[in-house]
Amino acid sequence: MKKTLLSIFCCGILFSSWAQNIPYSVQMAESLMQTHADSIQVKIGKPATWDYEQGLYLKALENLHWRTGDARYFQYILKNMQSFVNEKGEIRTYKFHEFNSDNITTGRLLLSLYQELGDEKYKLAADLLRSQIKQQPRTKEGGFWHKDRYPDQMWLDGLYMLEPFYAEYSQVFHENNWNDIALQFELMYKNALDPATGLLFHAYDHERKQGWANKQNGHSPNFWGRSLGWYVMALVDVLDYFPQNHPKRAVLITQLNQLSRALLKVRDSSSGLWYQLPTLGSQKGNYLEASCANMFVYAFMKGVRKGYLPSSFSSLAQQSYQAILDKFISKDTQGYIHLEKTVSVGGLGGSPYRDGSFAYYMSEPLKTDDLKGTGPFIMASIEMEIAKELGIGKGKKVVLDYYFNHEYRKNKQGKMERFHYTWEDRKDSGFQLLGTQIEQLGARIDSLDQAPTLKNLANANVYIIVDPDSPKETSKPNYMRAQDADEIEKWVKAGGTLILLANDTTNCEIPKFNTLAKRFGMEFMGPNLNMVQGKNWHQGTLQISANNPIFKGLKKIYIKEISTIKLSGTAQCLESLEGHCVMSMTKVGKGKVFALGDPWIYNEYTNNRRIPLEYENFPAAKKLIEWALKP
Repeated sequence: MKKTLLSIFCCGILFSSWAQNIPYSVQMAESLMQTHADSIQVKIGKPATWDYEQGLYLKALENLHWRTGDARYFQYILKNMQSFVNEKGEIRTYKFHEFNSDNITTGRLLLSLYQELGDEKYKLAADLLRSQIKQQPRTKEGGFWHKDRYPDQMWLDGLYMLEPFYAEYSQVFHENNWNDIALQFELMYKNALDPATGLLFHAYDHERKQGWANKQNGHSPNFWGRSLGWYVMALVDVLDYFPQNHPKRAVLITQLNQLSRALLKVRDSSSGLWYQLPTLGSQKGNYLEASCANMFVYAFMKGVRKGYLPSSFSSLAQQSYQAILDKFISKDTQGYIHLEKTVSVGGLGGSPYRDGSFAYYMSEPLKTDDLKGTGPFIMASIEMEIAKELGIGKGKKVVLDYYFNHEYRKNKQGKMERFHYTWEDRKDSGFQLLGTQIEQLGARIDSLDQAPTLKNLANANVYIIVDPDSPKETSKPNYMRAQDADEIEKWVKAGGTLILLANDTTNCEIPKFNTLAKRFGMEFMGPNLNMVQGKNWHQGTLQISANNPIFKGLKKIYIKEISTIKLSGTAQCLESLEGHCVMSMTKVGKGKVFALGDPWIYNEYTNNRRIPLEYENFPAAKKLIEWALKP
């Protein structure tokens, strides 16, 4: 029997009051993690296999980890991937020569784990999937077959199954595959588009050999809701990796806009949802279907957030999301929520033969908590939750210093790469999670690899300097100079927010950094406090005062080996340890400055994979940025 959510989260309080405050994304994830506690069983009564539904659901959990900082989601992903991938990078149950695009989807988690953990087995497994793409059969025009057993056919589904992995792999390993990735979308649009509706047919047969294929154009007979959902999700996810300056990027954004407008035209006006076959809503037997609605809401909301779609799509998507909650979400006696009315499958050809007719699509059974519906529901819910906070940072930019901190190392490919306290670094040493938090507050992130000036800081609202280099870290450090401090001070007085994060005095260039800090009545110095031995986590505790103006509502954070701060002038101490100030702030002109003697909001201390969840570094990082973005 499932444990109740009450026992997991809120011993001693009423479940109903708890559930009202917990996001739907979290509620659905918790429900599914109880159902699939040990492994993700897609096909009831059969062993767990490498499957695209698994990949879709785990990607949703990864998004939730980035949203909440709750490491249980990461550990769940890791446990599942470990059960499939051995030390040689071989994937259990995966069959290379099926050339099945569905088998690529879960590879996105391999890329994530490799980037975050650096474990070579995940790269080897990802390389295996990349090898499949290199050998994937193609149509005469260069389009990927959906599967080897579906020759010369491109399905809308396949664009989501293959292209996001292909794009991310290309970005991570610096492969120039962007024209080929764009080609797949261009061919699908060219060969499956219906000019009358602006919609795409579920699939097309390039050779017109299939019984379901129109002999003139190869189209399948109908528009299927979920296949259209796969396609728009593929577009918004691929754009995460597609180079900003590539000419084909505009092609993908144009497709997203055109198809999204077409989808709104076939939305059921009375419910705000979509039918299983969206253009045949009045036909007897057709029904409102859950998975496609979740996919459309996710794509619309993410498209607006990323600037691909007009803001008008947001209110329309919110209406549809509320309809999803009203029509498809149920709750059991234990308090778990469930998603109803997701069609189990939709395909063409095969045995028994699926002819793509109205009768066929109506014959497939509906399921509760089908991962093809619940995964997108979690994703759509996260986007809805993010949307409520986008106004905090709208139109603002947070700049991270890459000049005073500029460490390099050789990667496993033998190339030099920047690391340590960067937006791009997804390992424990980076600020990837903080960057995600900032973007989810509506602000943009950027970096500055030059000496700061009033001119190059002109468009920055927040400037973060972390742990300036000493000769121990960089052969030729860029030290803080008086002229640098002059420029930064002028920028702060004009209204900028400066965040100074030092380190303990043995691991940070302190004296010259103080050239800047002293301008604001702050000076980093010894003694170093919170010297943690091993996993004695309590030794790194910093209790948060009830009257702390930045971190109100939080109780404690984890900071180890922290330098102290000597104050002068108007600088205010926010938190102390053993009689020494360790956290301070001040207002200077129209701006403000925050200082702390440790880089405590990088991935290692916000992803909660090591330190106990009782420490609130992740929400504290968010509160710090919220404070920084406020005028």
